[in-house]
Amino acid sequence: MTRPSAGELGDLAPELSGNNPPGGWQLVASSAGARVLKHAEWAVFYKEFLPRGPLERLKSLARGSRATRARLGSEALLYAGFEAPTNLAWGHLPGGREYLFTGAAPGEGVARWLLEILPAGQSAQRARRRLLLRALGRHIGRLHASGFIHGDLRSSNILASWRGDAFNFCLIDNERTVRRDRPSGRQILRNLMQLNMHTPTELSGTDRWRFFLAWREQQRELTAVESRILAREAYRWAMRRLAAKGKLS
Repeated sequence: MTRPSAGELGDLAPELSGNNPPGGWQLVASSAGARVLKHAEWAVFYKEFLPRGPLERLKSLARGSRATRARLGSEALLYAGFEAPTNLAWGHLPGGREYLFTGAAPGEGVARWLLEILPAGQSAQRARRRLLLRALGRHIGRLHASGFIHGDLRSSNILASWRGDAFNFCLIDNERTVRRDRPSGRQILRNLMQLNMHTPTELSGTDRWRFFLAWREQQRELTAVESRILAREAYRWAMRRLAAKGKLS
């Protein structure tokens, strides 16, 4: 089935914002601040950014709306050679809402790879799991070395696909992705903490170290001591957050 043009997708937006989506569109789980649908045959996602209140409107005057930031964040990544969803169409809806259509990126979330596809303790998949962690470390290391900071670098916001005997990655949910001439240590630390948000059962210390060593290879601006401090503090921060959520026994 041929994917509709940008204009045709825009014409669909009012209907997709209703409670009964047209045929072919399925509701996808998302955060409370958005409504997301997918058309599998067209390989298209529709994301509607729901208003968050007066403060959000004030912020948008200074830094752009969430929809605009998501679009520009993905475009910046693509321009720099990283994979991100391709923007297809965007616009406004009544009530201060905005929408963005993007092409569906290939792959499954890294969280699903770690927990379901290549779970810990499965000896037959051990080599592939290690390869995934090293490749992810190199990718995120290159991302940070290029000046990019992702606003929510959970493993579910990184899609991984196995192509050409290697893992390839795509960053999604880029409304808070920014590029800095020199990202601060705190910004990098937060990203590393977000990636560490897995229990020790899901992601062992050896798994984390394997990722870290590959990430460290890309960090020419950081000393070995600085890198180790970031790794240690990122892990501790993540464990504190997991404990607060009641996810650690």
